Amino acid sequence: MLAGLQNVTFEFGARVIVKNATWHIQPNERIGLIGYNGTGKSTLLKLFSGDYLPSEGTVEQSRTTTIGYLHQDLLSFDTNGSILEVAMTAFHRVLQLEKEIDELGKRLEKDHENHDLLIQYTDALHEMDTLDGYTIHHRTEEILQGLGFANADLQRAFREFSGGWRMRVLLAKMILQKPDLLLLDEPTNHMDLPSIEWLEKYLQHYQGSVVIVSHDKYFLNRMVTKIVELYQKELHIYNGNYTFYETEKVQRVELQQRAFENQQDYIRQQERFIERFRAKASKAAAAQSAMKRLEKIDRIEDVEIERPNIKINFRVDKTPGRVLATLKHATKNFGPIHIVENASAEIDRGDKIALIGANGKGKSTVLRMIAGTEPFGGERVWGHNVEESFYAQHQLEALDVNNTLLEEMQLCGSQKTDLELRVLLGCFLFSGDDVDKKIKVLSGGEKARVALAKTIVSKANFLLLDEPTNHLDMHSCDLLIEALNKYEGSFLLVSHDRYFIQKTANKIWEIEDQKIREFKGSYEEWVDWKERNVAAKAVQQQTPQPAPAPKKEEPAKPVPAPATPINKETKKELQKQQRLFQELEQKIATLNQQKDALEASLADPATYSDKNKFVKAESDYRKASDELQKANRQYEQVFEKIVELEKVL
Repeated sequence: MLAGLQNVTFEFGARVIVKNATWHIQPNERIGLIGYNGTGKSTLLKLFSGDYLPSEGTVEQSRTTTIGYLHQDLLSFDTNGSILEVAMTAFHRVLQLEKEIDELGKRLEKDHENHDLLIQYTDALHEMDTLDGYTIHHRTEEILQGLGFANADLQRAFREFSGGWRMRVLLAKMILQKPDLLLLDEPTNHMDLPSIEWLEKYLQHYQGSVVIVSHDKYFLNRMVTKIVELYQKELHIYNGNYTFYETEKVQRVELQQRAFENQQDYIRQQERFIERFRAKASKAAAAQSAMKRLEKIDRIEDVEIERPNIKINFRVDKTPGRVLATLKHATKNFGPIHIVENASAEIDRGDKIALIGANGKGKSTVLRMIAGTEPFGGERVWGHNVEESFYAQHQLEALDVNNTLLEEMQLCGSQKTDLELRVLLGCFLFSGDDVDKKIKVLSGGEKARVALAKTIVSKANFLLLDEPTNHLDMHSCDLLIEALNKYEGSFLLVSHDRYFIQKTANKIWEIEDQKIREFKGSYEEWVDWKERNVAAKAVQQQTPQPAPAPKKEEPAKPVPAPATPINKETKKELQKQQRLFQELEQKIATLNQQKDALEASLADPATYSDKNKFVKAESDYRKASDELQKANRQYEQVFEKIVELEKVL
């Protein structure tokens, strides 16, 4: 066991978060921690990390277990250092060794006869090699690039990046530390689809246990093999992914409901028996026994599911014309960065469009261009009777933190009475005195619901939505999906939630080569289409172009090109790579022997007595290590090439 909760109860004042909970995390587990917003998922992670102490019970942890905890509070961290430097702080000991080796080397230049210094220097070099310290720059760059950073970004100051990008840097640092237990609180928030896909692939091969809090169903389905649900102050464990959990929970609820009904029937029968025979002397003893049985019975609770229901109803006052908005010859640059160049697009009535792509491609910029809040070259033509409403992440920051919820809603200009606004806020889970709370005391999810309420109060027929599911739990996302599917107007949305896109969009827009490419269909249909295109291009690149036929007086009969020349060339290449593979195997074996011999030489005290001998041994050792590393990389490349060639044959 890496870590666990044993009969843990945790309370915030009078509010109980979890009661008498037991949960043990084993090595190499992939766990999804789920629950409605506000139930205390992040609190549970903080119990494991040691930020909170339980009211009752114990939080257990192996002595050797290391824990990495990625959470939104880390955004308060700031520094002038580059993102590469921040990520590389994961290798604290290696960086310390680099300084020690440099310092010891300088001291040895002045005092090369010092035997103790030589031993310290050799030990530091050996520890550096053991920690694979010479590859930390390469590994750090690889992780940062996988999370979406360009090479040019690596030397930029950490503080120059937005909150979402900063969180990626801190995630990279945590991944590089390789803790035994990785606690990730909404890791995919602010990530684009390519980065999420990269993170999925990386974590699937991660040598440790991972606990993930996320509302992304696709991500959970691909990542986890166990679901832990925090529900009604208890932990419920399901051994499967999110889809398994959904099916299994329904079955558990049905079984509990039947058990509850059967027990209620039994209780009613016993109560009738007691009532009927309690006054009769001959049956009084039996009635008393029945009463005792009822007192001792372990009552099964009714399984009425308690869950918040946001009653989201988008209303449309006016019907727009056939075309809502048109972009003509749109061009937008941010200095040397080209977002779109002479791009055109059209939004028709009934369109429900998802704008997708990697971060930095300009999705939110295009959204603002269509909304009219971002200047650009070209033209945006607005349709007849179009009434838009724009929901974006920056609107959370635009909320006046000193206003109450009701005061903030009054600023929308909706002409609604306070009573009507209270009813609307009640639909978004703000009831009673909640409407008099200040915005500044709300959580991120609560602020998102306020901003969403402000968006829909206008009765617009065209919605522009930038990441509307951020800070919403899965149930709230499902309710929003249901509302958007009933919505009679049109919308254009930006989202990284693949499940949300699949369930809402009937068109996909992708920014590619500074153009807006449109695909008519669902997200999964678009993915299939993209994969077919990639496969077709790969086949086309592998197939050699036929030589032009010689001109003849008489028409020649078409002769099909034989397949043997292609196979011969491929076989020749395969044989060449196989010979190279064998040579590399021998070379690696020889280099390993040389390295072992040099290590033995460096470990021999006699080496230190002769300065020239020591310097040569150290130089040879470094050279052998570098050559071995290079040979291993080449070995892997040749192996991959052999596998590809064997597939072709």
